[in-house]
Amino acid sequence: MNLQTTICDIKFKNPIIAASGTFGFGEEYNELYDVSCLGGISSKGLTLKPKDGNEGIRVYETPSGMMNSVGLQNPGIEAFIEHGIANMRRFNNVLIANMGGHSMEDYTTGAAMLSAADIDMLELNISCPNVKSGGMAFGIKADVAKEVVSAVRKVCTKPLIVKLSPNAENIVDMALACEEAGADALSLVNTFQAMAIDLHKRKPVFNNVYAGLSGAAIKPIALRMVHSVCKQVKVPVIGIGGISSATDVLEFVMAGASAVQIGTVNFNDPLAGKHIVDELESLCQKEGIESLEEIRGII
Repeated sequence: MNLQTTICDIKFKNPIIAASGTFGFGEEYNELYDVSCLGGISSKGLTLKPKDGNEGIRVYETPSGMMNSVGLQNPGIEAFIEHGIANMRRFNNVLIANMGGHSMEDYTTGAAMLSAADIDMLELNISCPNVKSGGMAFGIKADVAKEVVSAVRKVCTKPLIVKLSPNAENIVDMALACEEAGADALSLVNTFQAMAIDLHKRKPVFNNVYAGLSGAAIKPIALRMVHSVCKQVKVPVIGIGGISSATDVLEFVMAGASAVQIGTVNFNDPLAGKHIVDELESLCQKEGIESLEEIRGII
């Protein structure tokens, strides 16, 4: 059984990637199982300077999912380059550095620093609010996203993945704009903007009022968005959104995805990565699938 997949000439031993923001830098999970079994790891979301993250409640369980308002807590790009990369390299899988920013300067400076470091791919999170434009996320309007991706492309020498927000005005237009601006691959979807209210306290659960919804509840919508984008773009697509089993993985591959990222399921089951990799091989054998290429994009 061949579970390998290739994205931007980089080979993944299998299509399972730990999603940014759900796996840290891999160290904690490696105490539970050998995370080298994964195809790749997307790092905790990095910013130019260290961030403490949001105050108050950060994670809140919902039916078939969860909401989070962590706020990109991270040690900063410089500390990641000095210490984090060497630790992640021990895991012998594709190292993807996920990066966010709140201004064009944040993105270009950070991308240049990470491009010069020992990473395999850069994943650009454009769901961050643009503080110079009233707080609207870079990933809402296609023309704004195209501008930031174009700027990053000029300084980025590593394969560039752009992570799309499902809150975009039009996800296909967004994908096409990012592709035209120089994205080598796309990953989608990030979390859906959502809200929770504490009935007893008569106020929102989260200090920032709104938070990101993820988990099994969003899978059908994420699958539809991945399918729609795969039908229109030429670059590889990494599917994200509520994936918690090998069956989910194969559904996203059939929709056109070259690989997938698993996120919220890591909180439900800390051994999920290993379980899904093992289950995927067994399921492919059961279904008579010798290579993922046989089923990719058949829907």
